[in-house]
Order: sequence, then C-alpha cells, then structure tokens
Amino acid sequence: MKQLVYAIFVLAAATSCGGETTPEKVIPEWNQEKSTAMNKDFAVEEDLNIQLFLSQHESWKVEATGSGLRYIRLKEGKGPLAKAGQEAKVQYVVTQLDGKECYRTPADEVEIFRIDKSNIETGIQEGIKKMQVGEKAKLIVPSHLAHGLIGDLDKIPPLTTLVVDIELLEIL
Repeated sequence: MKQLVYAIFVLAAATSCGGETTPEKVIPEWNQEKSTAMNKDFAVEEDLNIQLFLSQHESWKVEATGSGLRYIRLKEGKGPLAKAGQEAKVQYVVTQLDGKECYRTPADEVEIFRIDKSNIETGIQEGIKKMQVGEKAKLIVPSHLAHGLIGDLDKIPPLTTLVVDIELLEIL
C-alpha cells in the first residue's frame, strides 16, 4: 500500500511540475511615434466630444483659439483686457462636459491669482486674458489645457474636458 501511495505521489509531482515554464512577460515596444499617434487620436476624439457638446448649445457665439480653447462671452465687461502679470479676482464654477460639478468658489468668496504666473490651468489663464472687468464667460477647456493625463488627483479625472463659467470681478 505504501508503494502505491508513493507511486501516485511521484507520478503526480512529475506531471504537475514537469516541463512547465512561466511565460515571459511581453513588454510592448513603445516609441515616440506611437505616443504621438495615440495623442492625436485622443485629441480628435476629444474635439468631437466638444463639438457635440457645442451643437447642443447653438445659440452660443463661440470663439475658438489656436490652442483649442473655446470662449463664449456671456456678459460684456468694461475697461482694458486683463494682462499677464496682473492679479485677477474671479468667481467660477468648473464642471465636466456632462454637467458634473467639480469646483466652485463659494458665493461670499473670490479666488485671486496672478495671470500667467500661478498654477491655475493654462486654459483658464488664456481665457482670462480675453476678459475685461465685469465680464462673464464660459470657457470650454480641452484636457491638454487643463489637468491633462493625470487629472487633479481629486475631483477631475484624467483626460477631462472642463467647462468653466467665470466672472472677472477685478484686476489688481
């Protein structure tokens, strides 16, 4: 009986482990061309999503900049345009294209930042420089002008287009 148990054990060990090898990890070849192609594909898809969003709001007078920012003036302002280096006092609401709110300034507070010299999203910086004091605008900010590939690691997911309703209250 012992010999039979021993024979089964040896046979099982030989068939379960014999000849099996762990498959090698295949690391895909990645290069700058593939990365560029992927980014172009994503940019085309994101632009189509923005166009679809804007097609649902045909009454808006949309101005597109060379960077991809879309600017919609909601209320005229007065005075000179905001410039790089100045401080802007603003109120804003940031949402995603689907309307999900990410951030807003509380009604009794303002956000102050130095134009082109702060960590505020590039798209918002660009939009502010098109505004006068008292002006309200809606900015459609493509992900490459917002939080890009990683999001903000809080409320804005990676590769997210933002809709920013912003009012320039004062230039300091």
